[in-house]
Amino acid sequence: MDKYLRAAIEEAKQGMEMGGVPIGSVLVLNDVIVGRGHNRQNQMKSIIRHAEIDCIDNAGEIKNQDDHKYVLYTTLSPCEMCAGAIIFFNITKIVIGENINYQGAEEYLQTRGVEVVVLNNLECINMLRDFEEQNPGVWKKGD
Repeated sequence: MDKYLRAAIEEAKQGMEMGGVPIGSVLVLNDVIVGRGHNRQNQMKSIIRHAEIDCIDNAGEIKNQDDHKYVLYTTLSPCEMCAGAIIFFNITKIVIGENINYQGAEEYLQTRGVEVVVLNNLECINMLRDFEEQNPGVWKKGD
């Protein structure tokens, strides 16, 4: 498995251990992880603290220059809000662990020039599916 997807999965697991929904992300620049995050909606009582937003925020300053090719790895397809942040911060590629439990704004990202790679990794699929089965109603898709 790709080491960056593995890091995103570890973020998801960390978030779940803290009482959150198991969705994680890492931001990579030049083969270095520059940001990490996980869904913190439950922990922070925040409707906008999705894994991708948390990751981008934790990355600090993101340079919007052509020579900085950021890649976002995330365990789940991003929603419209997160897609907007990906475009706003000029992230050029996103690697999605899975889009079976939720398919977000992938097509929109592609129309805006973002390279989208969907892996449908079984660990990502099962992690969120199992969480939903054990915690019905906790995760509100797209919220």
